[in-house]
Amino acid sequence: MWLMQLGEVIFGGVGCGLYGMIVFAIVAVFIAGLMIGRTPEYLGKKIEAFEMKMAAIIILIPPLMVLGGTAIALMLAAGKASVFNPGAHGFSEVLYAFSSAGNNNGSAFGGLSANVPFYNYMLSVAMLLSRFGLMLPVLAIAASLASKKTVPVGPGTLPTHTPLFAVLLIITVLMVGALTFVPALALGPVVEHLQMIKS
Repeated sequence: MWLMQLGEVIFGGVGCGLYGMIVFAIVAVFIAGLMIGRTPEYLGKKIEAFEMKMAAIIILIPPLMVLGGTAIALMLAAGKASVFNPGAHGFSEVLYAFSSAGNNNGSAFGGLSANVPFYNYMLSVAMLLSRFGLMLPVLAIAASLASKKTVPVGPGTLPTHTPLFAVLLIITVLMVGALTFVPALALGPVVEHLQMIKS
């Protein structure tokens, strides 16, 4: 579930995983630029405020759909009526359904009756906004970078083909994912696993 919530950027993230990883690379370059006090560059192009605003939108839309949709579904009687397993497992089922709709192919656990009008509408809105809502900012970043002139490599340029940058990119992906989804995962799958260990 967490790999889906990261935006399919790790294993099997074909398609949207590619632009998700490019956005994380832009964020990692920006963070590195802040640490060394230089204007960040990626692929010879300067990363400026516009690119970072678009990257922030891309990173924020899927969690908003996943976490917001899960919260709405668990607050409303129509959403709770389709959850057949109470407690942490029921929460995990709803969280998984919205995680899959917002970041993957839209599947759901067997214990959640997702083929009802409420979940059909909610999950389709999450999928629509998480898929097509990301395309515009991604295209805006591409257009912005394409219109810029290439900057020659200088002594302050962070090379993006080194193991150091790979580690920075991995840390960026994991930290954004951890800060966004670990609290929700702690309420569902983690509690459920601890309950299984206890019994």
